[in-house]
Formats: sequence, structure tokens, C-alpha cells
Amino acid sequence: MSRILSTLALAAASAVCAAAAHADTSDKKIAFSNNYAGNSWRQAMLKSYDIVTQQAVKDHVVAAADVFTTADKEVPTQAAQIQNLILQGYNAIVINASSPDALNGAIKQACEAGIVVVSFDGIVTEPCAWRVVVDFKDMGKQEVEHMAQFQPKGGNLLEIRGLAGTSIDEAIHAGLVEGVKAHPEFKIVSSVTGDWDQTTAQKAVATVLPSLPAIVGVVDQGGDGYGAAQAFAAAGKPRPTIIMGNRQDELQWWKDQKAKDGYTTWSASIAPGVSTLAFWVAQQVLDGNKSIPHDLVVPYLAFTQDDFEAALPKIPNGGVASHEYTQADAIAAIKANMK
Repeated sequence: MSRILSTLALAAASAVCAAAAHADTSDKKIAFSNNYAGNSWRQAMLKSYDIVTQQAVKDHVVAAADVFTTADKEVPTQAAQIQNLILQGYNAIVINASSPDALNGAIKQACEAGIVVVSFDGIVTEPCAWRVVVDFKDMGKQEVEHMAQFQPKGGNLLEIRGLAGTSIDEAIHAGLVEGVKAHPEFKIVSSVTGDWDQTTAQKAVATVLPSLPAIVGVVDQGGDGYGAAQAFAAAGKPRPTIIMGNRQDELQWWKDQKAKDGYTTWSASIAPGVSTLAFWVAQQVLDGNKSIPHDLVVPYLAFTQDDFEAALPKIPNGGVASHEYTQADAIAAIKANMK
């Protein structure tokens, strides 16, 4: 898990000293607009956010850090939510967006009202917003690179996509496509939607398996690996190489398979606690740090055959490997991106 902080470590030594406020934020209110909470990653994201932000409120760093999750996944609902937050007088909005561009009108209205907007995970393209960005396209490419190590002869791949219309789904898919172009020994023969959820993924995979040729590997987006494994087992199909997404049930299954016959794979995902980094970025902008780059790149969290078992006991049952960021971490990330 330590590698998630690799790009932050360069600036960490001086981070605390740099935290001196330019302007007092103790009276500022930050809202979190979240478009979806229906899987283990999102639940872990909300838990991490609550841990960090409630302490920040207790410490009088900010006056409020309220969370608003929409009842559905639809863009109009989240756009209306953002407009309500503008009217309620929030100073900043942290957002996990349902679309990279369809919310831009509402985001621009917030900016014009003097509200700081920081998007993460599901980012927005409106220039006035800040973006805490993970290179999801690279993550997709790396899935195929690792698959080429595990299945050097190549073969047919099944792709499990995430939540349709989000920037994450589109970026990971683009990376997978690029990876397959670089490794023509592989072919994606089918693609299903898993919504980053084990149950949804299992049903989707089970539906298409009877009609598919032999599958050597499953490339996905996280939250779907264990569901895919269950679907293959239930169908009596040979076990493929399944890329994992840092969920506890996935890593436990991987451990069990490794103990049985040395099963090898790779796991990667954005840490749910990136929500807390977005919060601190919003706080720093409110603090007067207007030189913060609007695109902040942070690393995704990956596990290999050698280190996933050490991380597994630290992940709650049904949870996801994560990391809660501190204010010092945020300042270090900002400095790293300014170099």
C-alpha cells in the first residue's frame, strides 16, 4: 500500500511547514456531491471522507463538510443537487461526477458564484474546476501488460466495464483497447457492464458465458473480479486469469487460489480515500492557495503476487484497500504536481 504515496513522498518533509494558512477557513463550508453509493468502493470512499472531514470540523479547520448522495445515477439529478448547494451558500463543492461533461453547466454556475469545485474519481472537464486525477487509461494498459506476462500465448479476453458514461469507465476502456493494440495476441471477444459491483458483474458474466469461446483472461475496472470468478465456477468453465480491483473478497479469493496451485494475477484501483485528498485540495484553495494546478495527478494503488497478502489483513471484510489523506499529504501532492 505504501506505493500510493510514492509521488507524495518527495515533498512530505516540508509539507507540515507549508500548511500555514494564508486565510482562515474555519468559517468555510464544503459540500460533497456524490452521484452513487451502491458498491463497496463507494461505501469505503464515504467512510474515509467522514473520518477525515468530521475531524477537520472538530478541529475548526472548516465549519462544515456535508455529504449529499443522489438517489440515482442520473446527470439531471446531480445537476439539480449542485444548483441547490449553490443556493445553500457552500464555499466549496467536492464532487464525484456522473459525467465528465454533462455537468459542466452546473459546475460553471458554481464557479461564477465564487464556489471552489474539486472533482475526483468521476472528474469534470469544466476548466474552472480542479481535478484530482488518477491515470485510469494507464491502469487499463497495465492490465493488458500484466496479462501478457501471465498468458504469454495470448487468447480471448472478456472485458467487464464500470458505470456507463463516467470518465473512469471511458478512460479504463480506452487503456484496455490501447493495450490490446500493443498485444495483438489478445482479443476482447465480449464486453459486459458490471457497475463496479460484484453481484452485478457476476450476473452479467453468467449471462454471456454460454455463448463465448474459451476465455484466458478477464480485464475489468474493480469491484467485479470476485463476481467474475464465481460466474466462471458456476458455469463449470476453466478458471481464467482475472485482474483484481483491491477488494477484500477478490484478494482473499486470490490468496486461496494461490495457496491451491500458485494462481498469479495483478490488482489495481484508485484508493477510496482519494475523496479525502479532494477535500483537502478544496480547503487549500479556500485557504488562499490559488496557484494549485487544476489537474493534480496522484498514483493508483496496485498489488502484485509478492505484496497483496501482507495488505489483506488490513482490509475490512467486504471492504477495499484504501488510504486516508492528511492535509500534509495534500500539500505534498500539490507541490509534487507543481514541479
